[in-house]
Amino acid sequence: MKRMLFGSALALVLGAQAQAASRDAIHIVGSSTVYPFATVVAEHFGRATRFKTPRIESTGSGGGMKLFCAGVGVNHPDITNASRRIKKSEFAKCQANGVKEIVEIKIGYDGIAIANSRKAPRFDLSRKDLFLALARQVPDPAAPESGKLVPNPYRTWKQVNPSLPDVRIEVLGPPPTSGTRDAFAELAMEGGCKQFAWIKALKHQNKKRYKAICHAIREDGPYIEAGENDNLIVKKLVANPRALGIFGYSYLEQNADQLQGSLVDGVAPEFELIADGSYPVSRPLFFYVKKAHVGRIPGIREYLAEFTSEKAWGDDGYLVDKGLIPMPEEERRAFAKAARELTPLAL
Repeated sequence: MKRMLFGSALALVLGAQAQAASRDAIHIVGSSTVYPFATVVAEHFGRATRFKTPRIESTGSGGGMKLFCAGVGVNHPDITNASRRIKKSEFAKCQANGVKEIVEIKIGYDGIAIANSRKAPRFDLSRKDLFLALARQVPDPAAPESGKLVPNPYRTWKQVNPSLPDVRIEVLGPPPTSGTRDAFAELAMEGGCKQFAWIKALKHQNKKRYKAICHAIREDGPYIEAGENDNLIVKKLVANPRALGIFGYSYLEQNADQLQGSLVDGVAPEFELIADGSYPVSRPLFFYVKKAHVGRIPGIREYLAEFTSEKAWGDDGYLVDKGLIPMPEEERRAFAKAARELTPLAL
């Protein structure tokens, strides 16, 4: 019996060692927005070093955090990309599961484009228009400042705002697991929502209700969840000129021959206007590193060095060619230092 137990234990150890040995490449998950930037860095890293090209999965920011925070070891990802900052609840989940030291690296900025086919007229939208078109509940159109909400009655853009086209509201966007969805809700939806004085007052009186009103997206047809694949949204917009799509600026830039970005509050989603903060729907991008995996999974330090190099994320770096809006030089230096020194995040 003892021999059998010893044999079983030995088999488990050898199996674990074999699995560990088979993890000779970095495993990255997370944001579909950061995915194209991480992929380019991984390709440069794979060509320029002795390490294998990292394996990258586009799972969405929320999905990536869930996988990343599940634990430490070869069965768990080393890095997760995010198109928003890690939430306190996610950080707590990481801590509870033994993912104690997390290194936060901001990589730059991105604008969220609300785009459509070049075959259709360009939209000029306000954040208030976007809220009224896409919110689950909206102020009663008969008395907007009465404090009464009704299920969203708007079916066409012209009903939302008489200056907009008389076409059906049809918006292809990311699912709830997406950081782009979170950022769109916070920057665009909430930006329009709080233009109603009574809702704005709720932010200090009842923050939970305020957020529920401003962030809840309708589920009755006009908003269509198109998954985490932003390239699929691009293809659907090309095929359907009546629709609008929500995704990161880099996808708009890469498909500028077929798509155009809507103006938001009179500002176009353009590189300079996102970089200087003029474009109202812009956000920072991040990735997070499991410090416990550095030195155990080959190449993590070197991958961080590649990503935070001036040739990658600098003003004239190869990531700028892919649509990344670079951080100011001082900010780049600070995060490059955090990457070198593996400085743990404190929340």
